[in-house]
Amino acid sequence: MASAPEPAVEAGPRRIVQRGPRRFVLLGTAHVSKASADEVRAEIESGDYDHVAIELCDARHAALTRQSEMANMDLFAVIKNGQAGMVAANLALGAYQQRLADQFGIEPGAEMRAAIAAAEAGDTPLTLIDRNIGITLKRVYRKIPWWQRATVLAGLAASLVSSDKIKEEDIEQLKEGDMLEATFNEFAEQSEHMHAALIDERDQYMAAKLLEQDETPGSTLVVVGAGHLKGLARYLEAGMDDPAGRVSELDSVPSGARWVKWIPWIVVAVIVVGFALGFSRSTGLGQQMVVEWVVINGALSALGALIALGHPLTIVTAFVAAPITSLNPTIGAGMVTAAAELWLRKPRVGDFSTLKTDVTSVRGWWRNRVSRTLLVFLFSTIGSAIGTYVAGFRIFGQLVGS
Repeated sequence: MASAPEPAVEAGPRRIVQRGPRRFVLLGTAHVSKASADEVRAEIESGDYDHVAIELCDARHAALTRQSEMANMDLFAVIKNGQAGMVAANLALGAYQQRLADQFGIEPGAEMRAAIAAAEAGDTPLTLIDRNIGITLKRVYRKIPWWQRATVLAGLAASLVSSDKIKEEDIEQLKEGDMLEATFNEFAEQSEHMHAALIDERDQYMAAKLLEQDETPGSTLVVVGAGHLKGLARYLEAGMDDPAGRVSELDSVPSGARWVKWIPWIVVAVIVVGFALGFSRSTGLGQQMVVEWVVINGALSALGALIALGHPLTIVTAFVAAPITSLNPTIGAGMVTAAAELWLRKPRVGDFSTLKTDVTSVRGWWRNRVSRTLLVFLFSTIGSAIGTYVAGFRIFGQLVGS
Protein backbone atom coordinates (compact mmCIF):
# COMPACT_ATOMS: atom_id res chain seq x y z
CA MET A 1 0.00 0.00 0.00
CA ALA A 2 1.38 3.38 -0.97
CA SER A 3 1.97 5.79 1.90
CA ALA A 4 -0.21 8.86 2.07
CA PRO A 5 1.42 11.95 0.59
CA GLU A 6 2.65 14.57 3.02
CA PRO A 7 0.35 17.58 3.25
CA ALA A 8 1.47 20.53 1.18
CA VAL A 9 2.98 23.43 3.04
CA GLU A 10 0.61 26.37 3.06
CA ALA A 11 2.12 29.27 1.12
CA GLY A 12 2.21 32.66 2.79
CA PRO A 13 2.26 36.07 1.11
CA ARG A 14 5.41 36.98 -0.79
CA ARG A 15 6.90 39.61 -3.04
CA ILE A 16 9.78 39.29 -5.48
CA VAL A 17 12.09 42.26 -6.10
CA GLN A 18 14.89 42.21 -8.67
CA ARG A 19 17.78 44.58 -7.97
CA GLY A 20 20.36 44.21 -10.73
CA PRO A 21 21.70 40.66 -10.65
CA ARG A 22 20.34 40.02 -7.12
CA ARG A 23 16.84 38.60 -6.68
CA PHE A 24 15.10 39.13 -3.34
CA VAL A 25 12.22 36.82 -2.44
CA LEU A 26 10.35 38.45 0.44
CA LEU A 27 8.46 35.82 2.41
CA GLY A 28 5.79 37.21 4.72
CA THR A 29 5.33 35.11 7.82
CA ALA A 30 3.14 35.03 10.91
CA HIS A 31 5.21 35.02 14.09
CA VAL A 32 2.75 32.67 15.80
CA SER A 33 2.15 30.22 12.97
CA LYS A 34 3.58 26.71 12.67
CA ALA A 35 2.70 26.81 8.97
CA SER A 36 5.04 29.77 8.50
CA ALA A 37 7.88 27.85 10.15
CA ASP A 38 7.27 24.87 7.88
CA GLU A 39 7.22 27.08 4.79
CA VAL A 40 10.47 28.82 5.74
CA ARG A 41 12.18 25.47 6.30
CA ALA A 42 10.93 24.10 2.96
CA GLU A 43 12.05 27.20 1.05
CA ILE A 44 15.59 27.09 2.40
CA GLU A 45 15.90 23.33 1.95
CA SER A 46 14.84 23.71 -1.70
CA GLY A 47 18.33 24.95 -2.53
CA ASP A 48 17.00 27.89 -4.55
CA TYR A 49 18.80 30.50 -2.44
CA ASP A 50 22.44 31.33 -1.85
CA HIS A 51 21.63 33.71 1.01
CA VAL A 52 19.05 34.02 3.79
CA ALA A 53 18.10 37.24 5.60
CA ILE A 54 15.81 37.33 8.62
CA GLU A 55 13.93 39.94 10.62
CA LEU A 56 16.07 39.70 13.75
CA CYS A 57 18.68 41.88 15.42
CA ASP A 58 21.70 40.63 17.36
CA ALA A 59 19.88 40.86 20.69
CA ARG A 60 16.82 38.90 19.59
CA HIS A 61 18.98 36.38 17.74
CA ALA A 62 20.92 35.79 20.95
CA ALA A 63 17.69 35.42 22.91
CA LEU A 64 16.54 32.69 20.50
CA THR A 65 19.81 30.82 20.13
CA ARG A 66 21.90 31.50 23.22
CA GLN A 67 19.45 31.60 26.11
CA SER A 68 22.11 30.30 28.52
CA GLU A 69 23.95 33.63 28.21
CA MET A 70 21.36 35.20 30.52
CA ALA A 71 22.93 33.29 33.40
CA ASN A 72 26.25 35.05 32.71
CA MET A 73 24.75 38.55 32.75
CA ASP A 74 26.63 40.98 34.99
CA LEU A 75 23.62 42.61 36.59
CA PHE A 76 25.59 45.32 38.37
CA ALA A 77 27.35 46.28 35.12
CA VAL A 78 23.94 46.53 33.46
CA ILE A 79 22.76 48.91 36.18
CA LYS A 80 26.01 50.90 36.27
CA ASN A 81 25.90 51.42 32.50
CA GLY A 82 22.36 52.78 32.65
CA GLN A 83 20.81 49.77 30.93
CA ALA A 84 18.51 48.63 33.74
CA GLY A 85 15.42 50.22 32.22
CA MET A 86 16.15 48.68 28.82
CA VAL A 87 16.71 45.22 30.32
CA ALA A 88 13.42 45.55 32.22
CA ALA A 89 11.63 46.58 29.00
CA ASN A 90 13.10 43.61 27.12
CA LEU A 91 12.02 41.29 29.91
CA ALA A 92 8.52 42.75 29.74
CA LEU A 93 8.37 42.20 25.98
CA GLY A 94 9.61 38.65 26.46
CA ALA A 95 6.93 38.15 29.10
CA TYR A 96 4.25 39.12 26.59
CA GLN A 97 5.54 36.50 24.17
CA GLN A 98 5.74 33.86 26.89
CA ARG A 99 2.13 34.57 27.88
CA LEU A 100 1.18 33.93 24.25
CA ALA A 101 2.97 30.61 24.32
CA ASP A 102 1.33 29.59 27.61
CA GLN A 103 -2.18 30.70 26.64
CA PHE A 104 -2.38 29.47 23.05
CA GLY A 105 0.26 26.76 22.91
CA ILE A 106 2.19 28.61 20.22
CA GLU A 107 5.84 29.51 19.94
CA PRO A 108 6.42 33.12 18.83
CA GLY A 109 9.44 33.31 16.57
CA ALA A 110 9.27 29.66 15.47
CA GLU A 111 9.76 30.65 11.83
CA MET A 112 12.96 32.51 12.73
CA ARG A 113 14.27 29.49 14.60
CA ALA A 114 13.46 27.37 11.56
CA ALA A 115 15.31 29.79 9.25
CA ILE A 116 18.39 29.80 11.50
CA ALA A 117 18.47 26.00 11.78
CA ALA A 118 17.84 25.36 8.07
CA ALA A 119 20.44 27.91 6.96
CA GLU A 120 23.01 26.39 9.30
CA ALA A 121 22.20 22.86 8.15
CA GLY A 122 22.55 23.86 4.49
CA ASP A 123 25.64 25.99 5.11
CA THR A 124 23.77 28.97 3.66
CA PRO A 125 24.99 32.46 4.69
CA LEU A 126 22.57 34.12 7.13
CA THR A 127 22.18 37.87 7.68
CA LEU A 128 20.33 39.63 10.52
CA ILE A 129 18.68 42.68 9.01
CA ASP A 130 16.43 44.17 11.72
CA ARG A 131 17.46 47.10 13.89
CA ASN A 132 18.54 46.48 17.47
CA ILE A 133 15.46 46.32 19.67
CA GLY A 134 17.03 48.67 22.25
CA ILE A 135 17.58 51.38 19.64
CA THR A 136 14.03 50.93 18.33
CA LEU A 137 12.57 51.35 21.82
CA LYS A 138 14.74 54.42 22.48
CA ARG A 139 13.68 56.01 19.19
CA VAL A 140 10.05 55.27 20.02
CA TYR A 141 10.52 57.00 23.38
CA ARG A 142 12.27 60.01 21.84
CA LYS A 143 9.65 60.47 19.14
CA ILE A 144 6.69 60.51 21.51
CA PRO A 145 5.82 64.02 22.78
CA TRP A 146 7.12 64.36 26.34
CA TRP A 147 3.66 64.79 27.83
CA GLN A 148 2.59 61.36 26.48
CA ARG A 149 5.61 59.37 27.70
CA ALA A 150 4.47 58.77 31.27
CA THR A 151 1.04 57.57 30.11
CA VAL A 152 2.46 55.22 27.51
CA LEU A 153 5.11 53.79 29.84
CA ALA A 154 2.62 53.25 32.65
CA GLY A 155 0.06 51.65 30.35
CA LEU A 156 2.68 49.47 28.69
CA ALA A 157 4.06 48.27 32.02
CA ALA A 158 0.57 47.49 33.29
CA SER A 159 -0.41 45.58 30.17
CA LEU A 160 2.78 43.54 29.96
CA VAL A 161 2.66 42.25 33.54
CA SER A 162 -1.09 41.90 33.61
CA SER A 163 -2.52 38.48 34.34
CA ASP A 164 -5.47 39.13 32.02
CA LYS A 165 -5.96 36.88 29.03
CA ILE A 166 -4.55 38.13 25.74
CA LYS A 167 -7.37 39.15 23.41
CA GLU A 168 -8.14 37.43 20.15
CA GLU A 169 -7.63 40.67 18.22
CA ASP A 170 -4.06 40.77 19.53
CA ILE A 171 -3.52 37.31 18.05
CA GLU A 172 -4.90 38.52 14.72
CA GLN A 173 -2.45 41.43 14.86
CA LEU A 174 0.36 38.94 15.36
CA LYS A 175 -0.84 36.89 12.41
CA GLU A 176 -0.34 40.00 10.32
CA GLY A 177 3.22 39.71 11.32
CA ASP A 178 4.94 42.08 13.74
CA MET A 179 5.56 41.24 17.40
CA LEU A 180 6.66 44.73 18.45
CA GLU A 181 3.70 46.46 16.82
CA ALA A 182 1.28 43.98 18.40
CA THR A 183 2.83 44.57 21.82
CA PHE A 184 2.44 48.34 21.47
CA ASN A 185 -0.74 48.07 19.41
CA GLU A 186 -3.01 50.14 21.64
CA PHE A 187 -0.57 53.05 21.68
CA ALA A 188 0.74 52.71 18.12
CA GLU A 189 -2.77 53.26 16.77
CA GLN A 190 -2.90 56.59 18.59
CA SER A 191 0.59 57.80 17.68
CA GLU A 192 1.90 58.36 14.18
CA HIS A 193 5.39 58.88 15.62
CA MET A 194 5.33 55.52 17.41
CA HIS A 195 4.13 53.66 14.33
CA ALA A 196 6.89 55.27 12.27
CA ALA A 197 9.61 54.08 14.64
CA LEU A 198 8.13 50.61 15.06
CA ILE A 199 7.31 49.81 11.43
CA ASP A 200 8.28 52.30 8.72
CA GLU A 201 11.78 52.99 10.01
CA ARG A 202 12.45 49.28 10.32
CA ASP A 203 11.18 48.73 6.76
CA GLN A 204 13.74 51.29 5.60
CA TYR A 205 16.45 49.81 7.81
CA MET A 206 15.95 46.27 6.54
CA ALA A 207 15.85 47.46 2.93
CA ALA A 208 19.12 49.34 3.46
CA LYS A 209 20.76 46.28 5.04
CA LEU A 210 19.75 44.19 2.04
CA LEU A 211 20.94 46.81 -0.44
CA GLU A 212 24.32 46.87 1.30
CA GLN A 213 24.99 43.35 0.02
CA ASP A 214 27.38 42.89 -2.86
CA GLU A 215 25.60 43.07 -6.20
CA THR A 216 26.51 39.55 -7.14
CA PRO A 217 24.19 37.28 -9.10
CA GLY A 218 22.03 35.15 -6.87
CA SER A 219 18.86 34.88 -4.88
CA THR A 220 18.18 35.94 -1.27
CA LEU A 221 15.29 34.62 0.80
CA VAL A 222 14.11 37.41 3.11
CA VAL A 223 12.04 36.14 6.05
CA VAL A 224 10.00 38.98 7.59
CA GLY A 225 6.70 39.42 9.35
CA ALA A 226 3.84 39.87 6.90
CA GLY A 227 3.27 43.36 8.28
CA HIS A 228 6.61 44.45 6.78
CA LEU A 229 6.10 42.94 3.35
CA LYS A 230 4.57 45.92 1.57
CA GLY A 231 6.84 48.58 3.05
CA LEU A 232 10.04 46.59 2.62
CA ALA A 233 9.21 45.80 -1.01
CA ARG A 234 8.49 49.47 -1.68
CA TYR A 235 11.84 50.65 -0.31
CA LEU A 236 13.73 47.87 -2.09
CA GLU A 237 12.12 48.71 -5.42
CA ALA A 238 12.84 52.43 -4.98
CA GLY A 239 16.46 51.79 -4.04
CA MET A 240 18.77 54.01 -1.96
CA ASP A 241 21.71 56.18 -2.94
CA ASP A 242 23.59 55.48 0.30
CA PRO A 243 22.29 52.38 2.11
CA ALA A 244 25.15 52.35 4.63
CA GLY A 245 24.49 55.99 5.49
CA ARG A 246 20.79 55.29 5.97
CA VAL A 247 21.59 52.38 8.30
CA SER A 248 23.87 54.63 10.33
CA GLU A 249 21.21 57.34 10.51
CA LEU A 250 18.50 54.94 11.67
CA ASP A 251 20.89 53.39 14.20
CA SER A 252 21.30 56.72 15.97
CA VAL A 253 19.14 57.83 18.88
CA PRO A 254 17.88 61.43 18.64
CA SER A 255 19.22 63.48 21.51
CA GLY A 256 16.75 65.07 23.86
CA ALA A 257 16.42 68.79 24.34
CA ARG A 258 19.63 70.21 25.81
CA TRP A 259 17.82 72.15 28.48
CA VAL A 260 16.42 68.90 29.92
CA LYS A 261 19.93 67.69 30.76
CA TRP A 262 20.54 70.81 32.83
CA ILE A 263 17.43 70.38 35.01
CA PRO A 264 19.08 68.08 37.62
CA TRP A 265 22.03 70.46 37.99
CA ILE A 266 19.74 73.48 38.27
CA VAL A 267 17.73 71.70 40.96
CA VAL A 268 20.91 70.86 42.89
CA ALA A 269 22.09 74.48 42.62
CA VAL A 270 18.76 75.74 43.90
CA ILE A 271 18.85 73.30 46.84
CA VAL A 272 22.40 74.23 47.82
CA VAL A 273 21.68 77.95 47.52
CA GLY A 274 18.52 77.38 49.56
CA PHE A 275 20.53 75.74 52.35
CA ALA A 276 23.01 78.62 52.31
CA LEU A 277 20.26 81.24 52.46
CA GLY A 278 18.49 79.34 55.23
CA PHE A 279 21.59 79.21 57.44
CA SER A 280 22.36 82.86 56.66
CA ARG A 281 18.96 83.83 58.06
CA SER A 282 19.08 81.57 61.09
CA THR A 283 20.76 78.36 62.17
CA GLY A 284 17.39 76.89 63.11
CA LEU A 285 15.92 77.52 59.66
CA GLY A 286 18.95 76.01 57.96
CA GLN A 287 18.86 72.93 60.15
CA GLN A 288 15.12 72.50 59.54
CA MET A 289 15.71 72.60 55.78
CA VAL A 290 18.44 69.96 55.99
CA VAL A 291 16.29 67.70 58.17
CA GLU A 292 13.32 67.98 55.80
CA TRP A 293 15.57 67.32 52.82
CA VAL A 294 16.93 64.14 54.40
CA VAL A 295 13.58 62.88 55.67
CA ILE A 296 11.53 63.57 52.53
CA ASN A 297 14.12 62.41 50.00
CA GLY A 298 15.28 59.43 52.03
CA ALA A 299 11.79 58.30 53.01
CA LEU A 300 10.41 58.34 49.47
CA SER A 301 13.41 56.45 48.08
CA ALA A 302 13.13 53.95 50.94
CA LEU A 303 9.43 53.62 50.16
CA GLY A 304 10.35 52.72 46.58
CA ALA A 305 12.76 50.04 47.82
CA LEU A 306 10.05 48.77 50.17
CA ILE A 307 7.49 48.53 47.35
CA ALA A 308 10.05 46.49 45.43
CA LEU A 309 10.35 44.25 48.52
CA GLY A 310 14.03 45.00 48.87
CA HIS A 311 16.03 43.58 51.77
CA PRO A 312 15.52 45.57 55.04
CA LEU A 313 19.12 46.77 54.84
CA THR A 314 18.53 47.85 51.23
CA ILE A 315 15.62 49.98 52.44
CA VAL A 316 17.87 51.56 55.09
CA THR A 317 20.52 52.12 52.41
CA ALA A 318 17.96 53.92 50.26
CA PHE A 319 17.05 56.24 53.14
CA VAL A 320 20.72 57.09 53.79
CA ALA A 321 21.92 57.28 50.20
CA ALA A 322 19.10 59.19 48.48
CA PRO A 323 19.63 62.59 50.19
CA ILE A 324 23.33 62.41 49.29
CA THR A 325 23.12 61.07 45.73
CA SER A 326 20.37 63.57 44.90
CA LEU A 327 22.97 66.31 45.27
CA ASN A 328 25.16 64.59 42.66
CA PRO A 329 23.27 63.90 39.40
CA THR A 330 26.07 61.62 38.16
CA ILE A 331 25.22 58.99 40.79
CA GLY A 332 21.65 57.80 41.28
CA ALA A 333 20.13 56.41 44.43
CA GLY A 334 19.03 53.37 42.45
CA MET A 335 22.61 52.42 41.65
CA VAL A 336 23.47 52.35 45.36
CA THR A 337 20.34 50.46 46.39
CA ALA A 338 20.70 47.91 43.59
CA ALA A 339 24.31 47.30 44.59
CA ALA A 340 23.17 46.75 48.18
CA GLU A 341 20.42 44.38 47.08
CA LEU A 342 22.86 42.39 44.93
CA TRP A 343 25.28 42.09 47.84
CA LEU A 344 22.61 41.09 50.31
CA ARG A 345 20.63 38.80 47.98
CA LYS A 346 22.92 37.60 45.22
CA PRO A 347 20.83 36.08 42.39
CA ARG A 348 21.13 32.32 42.10
CA VAL A 349 21.55 30.32 38.91
CA GLY A 350 17.92 29.28 39.25
CA ASP A 351 16.80 32.92 39.20
CA PHE A 352 18.36 33.40 35.77
CA SER A 353 17.02 30.12 34.42
CA THR A 354 13.43 30.88 35.48
CA LEU A 355 13.55 34.62 34.75
CA LYS A 356 11.77 34.32 31.39
CA THR A 357 8.76 32.59 32.92
CA ASP A 358 8.76 34.40 36.27
CA VAL A 359 8.23 37.81 34.66
CA THR A 360 5.02 36.66 32.99
CA SER A 361 3.21 37.36 36.27
CA VAL A 362 3.21 40.32 38.64
CA ARG A 363 4.17 38.10 41.57
CA GLY A 364 7.05 36.63 39.59
CA TRP A 365 8.69 40.05 39.13
CA TRP A 366 8.97 40.31 42.92
CA ARG A 367 9.81 36.64 43.53
CA ASN A 368 12.79 36.40 41.17
CA ARG A 369 15.96 37.99 42.58
CA VAL A 370 17.10 39.30 39.18
CA SER A 371 13.88 41.11 38.30
CA ARG A 372 13.42 42.24 41.91
CA THR A 373 16.83 43.91 41.83
CA LEU A 374 15.73 45.80 38.71
CA LEU A 375 12.55 46.85 40.55
CA VAL A 376 14.62 48.03 43.54
CA PHE A 377 16.70 50.15 41.16
CA LEU A 378 13.71 51.62 39.33
CA PHE A 379 11.41 52.28 42.30
CA SER A 380 14.08 53.72 44.62
CA THR A 381 15.25 55.96 41.78
CA ILE A 382 11.71 57.19 41.16
CA GLY A 383 11.18 57.74 44.89
CA SER A 384 14.37 59.75 45.19
CA ALA A 385 13.45 61.85 42.13
CA ILE A 386 10.03 62.65 43.58
CA GLY A 387 11.60 63.40 46.95
CA THR A 388 14.07 65.81 45.37
CA TYR A 389 11.35 67.94 43.86
CA VAL A 390 9.00 67.74 46.85
CA ALA A 391 11.77 68.72 49.28
CA GLY A 392 13.01 71.37 46.86
CA PHE A 393 9.61 73.04 46.76
CA ARG A 394 9.45 72.86 50.56
CA ILE A 395 12.79 74.64 50.85
CA PHE A 396 11.72 77.28 48.34
CA GLY A 397 8.45 77.81 50.19
CA GLN A 398 10.22 78.29 53.53
CA LEU A 399 12.58 80.87 52.04
CA VAL A 400 9.76 82.82 50.42
CA GLY A 401 7.50 82.57 53.44
CA SER A 402 10.10 83.40 56.08
